[in-house]
Amino acid sequence: MNNFGNNVQLQVYGSGKKSAIPVRYEELEMLAKEKLDEGPFYYIAGGAGSERSMNENRLAFDKWKIVPRMLRNVSERGMSVNLFGKTYHSPILFAPIGVQSIAHPEGELEAAKAAAELKIPYITSTASTYSLEKVSNVIGDNPKWYQLYCSSDMEIAASMMKRAEANGYEAIVITLDTSIMGWREKDIENAYLPFLQGQGIGNYIEDPVFRSRLNKTPEDDPQSAILLWTKLFGNPSLTWDDLVYLRQQTKLPILLKGILHKEDAKLALEYGMDGIIVSNHGGRQVDGTISTLDALECICSEFKGKFPILMDSGIRRGSDVYKALAIGADAVLIGRPYMYGLALAGKNGVLQVMRNILADFDLTMALSGQKSISELNPTLLVKEIDRTYR
Repeated sequence: MNNFGNNVQLQVYGSGKKSAIPVRYEELEMLAKEKLDEGPFYYIAGGAGSERSMNENRLAFDKWKIVPRMLRNVSERGMSVNLFGKTYHSPILFAPIGVQSIAHPEGELEAAKAAAELKIPYITSTASTYSLEKVSNVIGDNPKWYQLYCSSDMEIAASMMKRAEANGYEAIVITLDTSIMGWREKDIENAYLPFLQGQGIGNYIEDPVFRSRLNKTPEDDPQSAILLWTKLFGNPSLTWDDLVYLRQQTKLPILLKGILHKEDAKLALEYGMDGIIVSNHGGRQVDGTISTLDALECICSEFKGKFPILMDSGIRRGSDVYKALAIGADAVLIGRPYMYGLALAGKNGVLQVMRNILADFDLTMALSGQKSISELNPTLLVKEIDRTYR
């Protein structure tokens, strides 16, 4: 992806055509709101409680200012990163988002096609409407990870991990912050939970262990399958000791997603995890938490270099990616933006959104005097810049 941003610019300007969907995130979200029904839109866009955590995620990026360096040769640039012995084209991954069929009928399949075309990792969610096998078939040999919501039936969790490994997924992301669902005021107001309509449970109804727990097949009795899902989704009794069992289920690298406290980062290391994702679930689980970027700064100050540290929540533009990587993240995950692209134009919408963020990041890196991810570090930023700075 050398000079990716320049190439995207030239392609767009050369076409002489206005973008099919908005380039600005704010307009993208607004148009998605106009297109989607209220329930699906707020399920994607909303956060927990007063949405303070969701808003703080964004405000945290504004505290950091980029200090560009001049007269540095940036004519040739690269965005590749190395994670778990594999080289990826960019430091941006598709965040795991479930029940994408509420945004587009083909949901995860359309998003996965875009990821495959861009050749950047797609993280398939446990809560996908389409099964991990179907998503894998769409992605082919392109990079893909699998995200696990650990069921209260640990044999189902183990089965999903083994299915992911058998289908060519390259890493397992265990999300820790959703053992139960947070208090989301808009979803409560709209009485909207798409899983109860049979969406977002594709990985369950195709799982042999889950199916063995039913008296009739999901095809013959879908309501019983949905009812069983409500009883098994999430695991509030999960503890660090359960990671020993989960570690035994796969040879793939395991990352823990939802880490905000540096003591939990320390425990992840002690329990033999291969990496962490600093995240507050986009502000969807606990209202009033620390922002992801502030947590990232704290965790990287102590654990940078000890294992891969990724982050998500609040990234909207290339400058956000730059700041997160300079603070210490090894890679970042993008969520809501690509969901809005999916809602507006399916695969092509996802392609445009993710391509724009990649191009924006590449140009931000170049204009700040850096030509590779390895050159990014905290000295390139200042926090709450002093107005007397020269």
